[in-house]
Amino acid sequence: MTVFVNTLPPEKPSLEGLDTKWSDAWEAAGLYRFSGAVARSDVYSIDTPPPTVSGSLHVGHVFSYTHTDVIARYQRMRGKAVFYPMGWDDNGLPTERRVQNYYGVTCDPSLPYSPSEEGPRVSRRRFVELCEELTATDEKAFERMWRRLGLSVDWSMTYTTVGAAAQRISQAAFLRNVARGEAYQAEAPTMWDVTFRTAVANAEVVDKEVSGSYYTLAFGDVLIETTRPELLPACVALVAHPSDDRYRDLVGTTVATPLFDVEVPVVAHPAADPDKGTGIAMVCTFGDVTDVLWWREAQLPTRPIVGRDGRILPLDFPTPSAQKLMDELVGKTLFSARELLLDRLREAGALRGDPRPTTRAVKFYEKGDRPLEIVTSRQWFIRTLASRDALLARGAELEWVPAYMKSRYDDWVRGLNADWLISRQRFFGVPFPVWYPVSADGATDYGSPIFASEASLPVDPASSCPPGFVESQRGEPGGFVGDPDVMDTWATSSLTPLLVSGWLTDSDRFASTFPMDLRPQAHDIIRTWLFDTVVRAQLEHGVLPWKATALSGWILDPDRKKMSKSQGNVVTPTHLLDEYGADAVRYWAASGRPGTDTAFDVKQMKIGRRLATKILNASRFVLLVPVPSSPTVTEPLDLALLAALDEVVASCTSALEALDYAAALGRAERFFWMFCDDYLELVKARAYGGSDSARVALRRALDVVLRLLAPMLPYVTEETWSWSHEGSIHRAPWPSSAELPFAGGGDAGVMAAASQAIAAIRKEKSAARLSPRAEVGRIEVAAPPELAEAIRAVAADLQDASHAAELVVTGSSTELTVTLHP
Repeated sequence: MTVFVNTLPPEKPSLEGLDTKWSDAWEAAGLYRFSGAVARSDVYSIDTPPPTVSGSLHVGHVFSYTHTDVIARYQRMRGKAVFYPMGWDDNGLPTERRVQNYYGVTCDPSLPYSPSEEGPRVSRRRFVELCEELTATDEKAFERMWRRLGLSVDWSMTYTTVGAAAQRISQAAFLRNVARGEAYQAEAPTMWDVTFRTAVANAEVVDKEVSGSYYTLAFGDVLIETTRPELLPACVALVAHPSDDRYRDLVGTTVATPLFDVEVPVVAHPAADPDKGTGIAMVCTFGDVTDVLWWREAQLPTRPIVGRDGRILPLDFPTPSAQKLMDELVGKTLFSARELLLDRLREAGALRGDPRPTTRAVKFYEKGDRPLEIVTSRQWFIRTLASRDALLARGAELEWVPAYMKSRYDDWVRGLNADWLISRQRFFGVPFPVWYPVSADGATDYGSPIFASEASLPVDPASSCPPGFVESQRGEPGGFVGDPDVMDTWATSSLTPLLVSGWLTDSDRFASTFPMDLRPQAHDIIRTWLFDTVVRAQLEHGVLPWKATALSGWILDPDRKKMSKSQGNVVTPTHLLDEYGADAVRYWAASGRPGTDTAFDVKQMKIGRRLATKILNASRFVLLVPVPSSPTVTEPLDLALLAALDEVVASCTSALEALDYAAALGRAERFFWMFCDDYLELVKARAYGGSDSARVALRRALDVVLRLLAPMLPYVTEETWSWSHEGSIHRAPWPSSAELPFAGGGDAGVMAAASQAIAAIRKEKSAARLSPRAEVGRIEVAAPPELAEAIRAVAADLQDASHAAELVVTGSSTELTVTLHP
């Protein structure tokens, strides 16, 4: 390893330029490179979250990724070979939207490809090329920011979730899922975003309160209330609760729909709510997930009415009047269809009373701004319902930090009501390695899929042919078509442990790193990224993908709202790094407790910068004290300092083993300030006066506390370490009791007593309007007996630090008091 230059402390140490200086030195030294030829027991492997490449990083990223880096640096100092790669999550809607906005283009898969296409509509292949170009630019900017922040990742192992390696892994895992019967294709009602025109999985759905109205419709003598009268043409039944006496005699009969005069059955189902509305509801295909439940369990017919673009589809009706009305509705938006139907219902006397305002929870795609519809479509799924018990067992095995986050995982698994939908009707993503035969009549035979061989991966069925076919047969009778869909972003991101560990590509690395040690991530994607990764590892290897997960909280703006690009309230970190430095920004981040939402606060960064500055100055002071000639520590105050430091080392080590970086930072920081404010002042005269005991304690304490702070403040600790050591502090061993052999002879309580006494003396001098360095004739310190005894042990140092001609300690008081005599 490259040896860093050993220099004397500069006359005026400064934080300026340390980020660049040491970042460049670390890269030149290959300090964070992972060696693959390592036993698994000697490795600490981290499944780093690949940030979405869709613009710029913000302080939320800085916050959570700092937490991971603290753990990585700690484990490296513990002697582990840290496997810490960085990835970029390129595929998916965020990238597509950014490309659309940046280049002013939209994708039209029907257009032929040309490398000179400029828009406004471009072919799918050209659109994918634009996505790749822009993400490559964004990734370079992201890497510069991460390097400046001081992330100790191995940049030689950077990966993407849509590159060739990711495609091979994702497609191979999919083919194996299919072969084992875990992945299947089905045409079924699925939640659909009409803006992006893609299916959406349950885990990506959020509920939002939406204002609307209840309308009362008359099915003959039967009144129903609905918030969606526009779905009336798709009504296939009415449903009531089996125990509802009002409708008991009606169940098993039929009623006619208003305007369309279609006889629909009345069925009973326990999910019907007798207390909601009139107690009987219409079942439409499909208005919401409850409609799907009733439709499936009552085996009702399907009359799809909402198209993939959110407009009304054509339906056939037996009477000319009904068909004429339906024809008027076709192609209208749902809002326009509602208005037209309400007018006709009112004219026919089938709309009763006035609309009743209401608010209700409506399902939205988490990245969308229009309510989801339920559309029948052909999709790929991975079976999760059948593995519910096994997945709950895996959740129980996993170490959760903080522990209470486990309940979110358990609730999600127990509440599963559908298999995982993994296909998306988008463009930039990992394609399914599947083709379908085209029959002689031109129909696509979805029942006879042609799967690529694992040896041929990665493949794109849009540009390659299945075995035995040629390109001229694409889309032709007797030929083939490629599967047009791509995998959901979570279907590829869920494989990051396999991708980074070298599954199928590097057996030695895979054996050294998988299952991994740590998955750090935000708490809001437990039900997506964490759950989906557990699913894939369970199906492929029958194990947990990692031993522990550390959940970070959100960053909140001054109004206590989550910072996010969609909210428009994010803060980018560049100016913060410019103004306060990376160590100060990391200090703010590392102060946030695991799993806890944290306010964005530049005041904390200012405190962090003050701490970094103090590290420079205190280190310079200690290293300019003459070098001790004897390695022994004998004086009570020095022994007490090292005893207190021994406790701090144990506390910080315990905290970091539990992934509690905030507790470790707080404990180390408190000791450091005590060391600077109290011990240095108390021992200064003796250290310069020739006390080897003081000099040894000073250097030993500085040496240890710098290493305790190194994972959180890597730049300033590296700088000060280089003044007296060869090699990097980040490759130095983590402190242990063995390095403090004199600590056993000291009493940490004596150090605490000395701090209390010097603080009381300073306070009394301040009250007397005297400077801390003012000479006084006599100082009397009265304290409870045990405290007085501890203070007497360091009385000589207290007297020197207080600039007193005489210092008297008595144990005759119930509390600590100080009296000054000129």
